[in-house]
Amino acid sequence: MENSRGNASNQIRRLLIVRLGSMGDILHALPAVAAMRQALPEAFIGWVVEERWAELLCTLAEPRSGPRSPHRPLVDQVHTVDTRKWRTELFSPQTWERVAANLSELRAPHYEIAVDLQGAVRSAFLAHLSKAQRIYGARQPWESVASMFYTRQVMTRGKHVLEQNLSIAEAVTRISHKIPASPLPCDERVESRTDDWLRKEGIGEFVLMNPGAGWGAKQWPPECYGAVAAALTAEGLRVLVNFGPGEQALAQAVERISEDKAVAVGSTLTELISLTRRARLFVGGDTGPMHLAAALQIPLVAIFGPTNPERNGPFGTASIVLRNPLSSTSHARRTEPDPGLLAIGVEQVIAAARDLLRRPRG
Repeated sequence: MENSRGNASNQIRRLLIVRLGSMGDILHALPAVAAMRQALPEAFIGWVVEERWAELLCTLAEPRSGPRSPHRPLVDQVHTVDTRKWRTELFSPQTWERVAANLSELRAPHYEIAVDLQGAVRSAFLAHLSKAQRIYGARQPWESVASMFYTRQVMTRGKHVLEQNLSIAEAVTRISHKIPASPLPCDERVESRTDDWLRKEGIGEFVLMNPGAGWGAKQWPPECYGAVAAALTAEGLRVLVNFGPGEQALAQAVERISEDKAVAVGSTLTELISLTRRARLFVGGDTGPMHLAAALQIPLVAIFGPTNPERNGPFGTASIVLRNPLSSTSHARRTEPDPGLLAIGVEQVIAAARDLLRRPRG
């Protein structure tokens, strides 16, 4: 933190962050919130997040509010919502009871300022419903209608979304920040179980792969991941293949194609954070686990297709981004793999992995 431009930020006592999802986007928001925490060490900071991503802010073992700890290192209260369930069960009385309870909890701290780091109508509306006196958001949000709810519109800077989020933080605190580290929850019992499991399986240095993707156009083929896994295993490394909900068959396909040299591993978010901390290298596409590896400063090979690495790529860690010129930026959720993505060869990924593995750690 540097170049103070006034002490107005010292008057902020209660601050609400709104970033509902997804995994990668929450991770890209963490440095901005860490910067606000540095500028406002005594402030009460809450965060509204979708229930399924709450473990990125607070371990399952910790209450959602109270004194900060390694289990919940950044914010004082985590407010969870389930907007997907709200939409699918809109006419259920139980849904409206839950919405009312969520809003009551959201308003109880009497937030002075709400900061929308999502730029969507639903996130801006939740910021409005918190009854915060001031609402900050980007002048050109992801969904333009969202700006109608902002009382302070910020002209963001930078190509990367992480830099754009930080510029909003600077508008709130009136302080220019260096990009801080992103504190992630740490459960010592999970950390111990991870070490015990790796020791039991005889796993020392390992590469963590993530073949899944948010949609098909971003997914490099499992047979390619399997070939990379086999090559890296031949060089003395173990390969673990992470899978999330609905991705077990995909991870098992990589395992099978590698001739069982790779090992498919499912985990909770807290367990994934713990496992990623110990990885020697990460290999995967533009997905939440890739951004988690970047946040934990794990060297990584990022395989990009239709999304733009200048905006969404790995930030703050040793990385090699592979993207073929055939790929053009599109967020259309197509099921077929992007042609440019398919043009990235197995040997390219293996060469990038070897390059990073040869570099000194740290």
